[in-house]
Amino acid sequence: MADARDLVVGVEAIDYSPVYGYRDGQFIGAGRAVLDAFATAKGHRLSYQAFPIKRLLAELIHGGIDLKFPDSPNWQTAVRGKRAIAYSDPVIAYIDGTIVRADRAHMGVDAVTRIGTVAGFTPFAWQDRIAAGKVTLTENPSFEALLRQLQTGRIDGAYANVAVALDVADTVLNMQGGLVFASKLPNIHDSYLLSSAKSPEVIAEFNDWLAKNQKQVADIIAASGAERGVR
Repeated sequence: MADARDLVVGVEAIDYSPVYGYRDGQFIGAGRAVLDAFATAKGHRLSYQAFPIKRLLAELIHGGIDLKFPDSPNWQTAVRGKRAIAYSDPVIAYIDGTIVRADRAHMGVDAVTRIGTVAGFTPFAWQDRIAAGKVTLTENPSFEALLRQLQTGRIDGAYANVAVALDVADTVLNMQGGLVFASKLPNIHDSYLLSSAKSPEVIAEFNDWLAKNQKQVADIIAASGAERGVR
């Protein structure tokens, strides 16, 4: 059991609502709600610090933060090397997939020649076709810019977290029903984890809490829509 303590949680300096996000100086979303519930139950005091994605991993490795969310051992593997990092059990499930215009919802993979992403994110599910020259990739500075490109037909698909992209389409761009997740196109199912290089005992405690509070966590996720498209 980890002693109650002050813990610095490093988070990504992006808005990935409703899953997680850093907006107006505050960490928000289902990720924060889950971590806050854990901290309240165990007496920990969490403070959230946002960093650019690449620097965030460096802060984890070099001990500048106690915990990192989200994380995965599959991200930036060359940088992680063989460093000892403890990872939690799955916290929030997600699909990184291809969003298309509703009128093209049933197109096959060969009909896709132009894919867009938000800058800094790798479209792993499309990498083989990009490497083969069958698909070209464009990067956009924001979800809004990415989805507007899709809406106007400048790209065939937007590769992104499905819950986040559809939330932006509905709430920011007022495109309700205009964009959909094309489940038959390349996609990846995975989960966001909590990690630590400094405090593996906190990860063990978090895993125990997750196992014993599955309904509370599921209710938080359901209320936020963080697993939209997954369940």
